[in-house]
Amino acid sequence: MSDLPPKSSVTRWLQTTNHKDVGVLYLVTALFFLVFGGTLALLFRIELLSPAADFLGESGYNQAVSAHGLLMVFWFISPFAFGFANYVVPLQIGADDLAFPRLNALSYWLYLFSGILFGISFFQGQTFSGGWTMYAPLNTPAYIPGEALGATTVVLALIMFVTSVTVGSVNFLTTMYRMRAEGLRMRDLPLFSLSINLTVWMMLFAFAALLAALVILSADHVLGTNYFVYQVADGEITTGSTNPGASLLWAHLFWFFGHPEVYIVFFPALGVMAEVFQTFTGRRLVGRKWFILAMVLVALQSFVVWMHHMFLTGINLEIKTVFMATTIGISLPFDLMVFSLIYTMIKGKIRYATPFLFCLGGLILFILGGITGVFLGAVVLDYQFRGTYWVVAHFHYVMVAGATALFGGLYYWYPKITGKMYDEFLGKVHFAVFFVGFNLLYFPMFLAWETPRRVFQYGGHSTTVSIPGLATFDVAYVTWHNVATVGAFMLGGSMLIMFYNLFVSYWRGEEVGDRPWEYATSAEWAVSSPPPLENFDGIPSYAGGRLSFLTDDDVAERTGRGGHAAADGGSDAAADGGLATPETAAMATGTETGHGHGEGPSHASYWPLIVSVGGFLAFLGLSGVRTTAAPYVALTAVGSLVTFGGLVGMAREPFFAPEAAIAERWPFENVEKTKLGMWMFLSSDIVLFGAFIGSYAFIRVAYGWRAWHDLIPAEHVTMPGLINTYLLLTSSFAVVLAMVAAEKESRRGVLASLGATFALGVGFLINKAIEWVHLFHVEWCAGHGGVEGCSAENLVHGWDLTTNIASSTFYLTTGLHGAHVAIGLIMVGYMFVRAWNGAYLGDEKPIEYFGLYWHLVDIVWLFLFPLFYIL
Repeated sequence: MSDLPPKSSVTRWLQTTNHKDVGVLYLVTALFFLVFGGTLALLFRIELLSPAADFLGESGYNQAVSAHGLLMVFWFISPFAFGFANYVVPLQIGADDLAFPRLNALSYWLYLFSGILFGISFFQGQTFSGGWTMYAPLNTPAYIPGEALGATTVVLALIMFVTSVTVGSVNFLTTMYRMRAEGLRMRDLPLFSLSINLTVWMMLFAFAALLAALVILSADHVLGTNYFVYQVADGEITTGSTNPGASLLWAHLFWFFGHPEVYIVFFPALGVMAEVFQTFTGRRLVGRKWFILAMVLVALQSFVVWMHHMFLTGINLEIKTVFMATTIGISLPFDLMVFSLIYTMIKGKIRYATPFLFCLGGLILFILGGITGVFLGAVVLDYQFRGTYWVVAHFHYVMVAGATALFGGLYYWYPKITGKMYDEFLGKVHFAVFFVGFNLLYFPMFLAWETPRRVFQYGGHSTTVSIPGLATFDVAYVTWHNVATVGAFMLGGSMLIMFYNLFVSYWRGEEVGDRPWEYATSAEWAVSSPPPLENFDGIPSYAGGRLSFLTDDDVAERTGRGGHAAADGGSDAAADGGLATPETAAMATGTETGHGHGEGPSHASYWPLIVSVGGFLAFLGLSGVRTTAAPYVALTAVGSLVTFGGLVGMAREPFFAPEAAIAERWPFENVEKTKLGMWMFLSSDIVLFGAFIGSYAFIRVAYGWRAWHDLIPAEHVTMPGLINTYLLLTSSFAVVLAMVAAEKESRRGVLASLGATFALGVGFLINKAIEWVHLFHVEWCAGHGGVEGCSAENLVHGWDLTTNIASSTFYLTTGLHGAHVAIGLIMVGYMFVRAWNGAYLGDEKPIEYFGLYWHLVDIVWLFLFPLFYIL
């Protein structure tokens, strides 16, 4: 439907796919998780009023600290930034919506239900308590009290969250490269949109590495694999463990994600700072092109500094020195950006409104956080500071500095979102209380830096404070922690001021015009406050050097088509898997749609919500499925069915989301929207498989490349893998034949080729299943001495997922690949049914898009086959 219920209706928020509504949902939900995580922080700050565990206790403290870190890093700060991104970026680039509106809604609902799943973990014995970095082996069930159900739920909640991030990343990149207003070059984008573009690129790759780590960890929890599990005897890790590289492997996977995550968090804040500084100084950012270049350099360098988090491990000094150099190197572009912002203030005439104060405060805090971080970049100093409250203080001066600027963004865009102006006096009071509370909370941690990190008890040490010309005296660490706790409650109280201000202003605030800030120049200020559903009355264009709007007549004259024409293919294209147009959808499904081209794009769908509910139920069931308890098994089954049904319903739904006929699409002018989205997704999938293959290689090298063969039975032979190689290569050829048949409009050829692809894929899975069943029941002798004469301790009955680390890596890596094959077969089956009804004749593009996915799956197998069957 083109029309949505009013915003006062709950129905609207359950079915909306409009980017502005989704942005509001993100903002409100992120603020809820801010309160959730902040409440946990206040609880453990009360604990730290004294050096003994007399409030939460040991377990309660560990849970509160771990959950606080996870909630703030994953469920608050990045989604908070992407609430603004959802709302503002399409307006700034001149788009009507994001490229795939339903996928945008799906991304939000997955985010929400992942957070709810995290909350449920508190009611499953206890939540995860091993710290937000989840270091191995503390992240495995052997080191978690009870049945570890809550910890398993947290891991699955993170997988659900990363799925949301991946869907959103693909959507934003496709939008920003395919739907910019005419004449709007990438380098000319508003700085907030540019910061989001670079952030999303980092997210696409960094979160794929995290997803690999989480899938492996969840397998250790649910399936009993041995990736991060050490042998434990008498409560201690035994020497000569069967998996000597486990702890280091987790650190590599996590921090390959974790350090780009710092910039993923801070880049949107930099974009907000740049927008706000320009608006409230009345001048363009000084050195804008160098500011952009610096952001690009940081985004690239962010993936080559992760090992500075691992200076205390056994990595050799030469590698540590290289990463010390890259760490220092990445600080240099930040220097340039900081000076750019400072000179913009010097050159302009500052107006000290609330948004500017928060952004200025964020810049000041970030400078201090950056300087203290340089200490940690030096190997020698890192040995002294690592694991202390120096790291805690530095980390928060960087991360919460970003949040500070984002609060400035909330005040900055609040009039645009609501059409009402907040109370300026209360906004400034909020900033004053926030800024004082923040520094009272975190600066004492620098002074009490020898306090051990993530430990609920600390000694009665003291630090010497000197006041020149007056006195020198000692202050006990307990005093610094008491000051920090006072600051925490001030910081939390400042949030109440903000909530009161924004809530009351929404109902009683002064109405504002299109542009409440005098020097705001980006495109979101060219429309009403709040903006209309379709964003713009005409099609935005910058072809003349400034923003103008093309009418339908202008577009028709230049293109020979109507105002909202389709993608490059010449016919209106579906946005995110729906049927091509309202008319063809009605023909295919036998239903009337009730909206046509002239009635505008669709904005409503319940399917994203249904898919997310199904995923939530399935993951909740998986958290306890190893207990074989009937409720958990039933939830897994029901959730899987709901998810599958939701995806099918989403694919069949007539949903219309056209592209503008005239838009800037460099460098992807000749790439259709759906194909570009598939490219982006496959880029992330390559990193996922790369992380799995890299993990296998890392563990095998740590164990011993040749000694690895002692863990594998002689019955694990090459032939099944060779047969599957031929099956997959042939299936790829069949997909190409299906494309040719569709181009020639041969219905029989399309059906035959798709049928052959399906049959070959099924053959692959059947062959794989036969091989697995055989290996599960084989009797063999560890050490390859032959079963006859094998000692009792070396005789092994069956080679399954839990037998040893070699079996775990084999089954999990090839199992991930098999899951991709199964998903591909579902898609082929769906396409076969549609082809039977006459689809794809003369339109081979959907088959081509599927072929991109299927060919990648085949290529991955060409790496897995030699690794697991030959070497």
